[in-house]
Amino acid sequence: MRYFETRKARIEIIPMIDIMLFLLVFFAMLTLRMIPSSGQVSRLPTSSTASTMPTPKLVVEIHDGGMMFVDSKQVTTAQITALVRSRDAAKLAVTVAGSQTASMQEVMNVIDAVRKGGATQIGLAARKAGE
Repeated sequence: MRYFETRKARIEIIPMIDIMLFLLVFFAMLTLRMIPSSGQVSRLPTSSTASTMPTPKLVVEIHDGGMMFVDSKQVTTAQITALVRSRDAAKLAVTVAGSQTASMQEVMNVIDAVRKGGATQIGLAARKAGE
């Protein structure tokens, strides 16, 4: 009569560990995607009058050598103008984040491209002096 014998209940923990590890990886990847793309330009110029702005809807980064990036993709000024035109330019807030070595001409080229697209809310990213 082995069929009627009661067996001690066991809790299988290995599948639970697998699920918890999957959830950990999922939330880590989700959190990394939520980090704004402006974190790539780490050597922003400083300003003593820098103030906090609301989160921009479009961030244009200018790296060394004049390379421009939007959402981690390298773009040209013509592509920036087309990108701004494709969005609601009247309500679009654009932030230009240039490295310390970016020339003023490169920054002005990006600002001109954004204005050609129709956006008027343009901000320059900077760190507070002393940070």
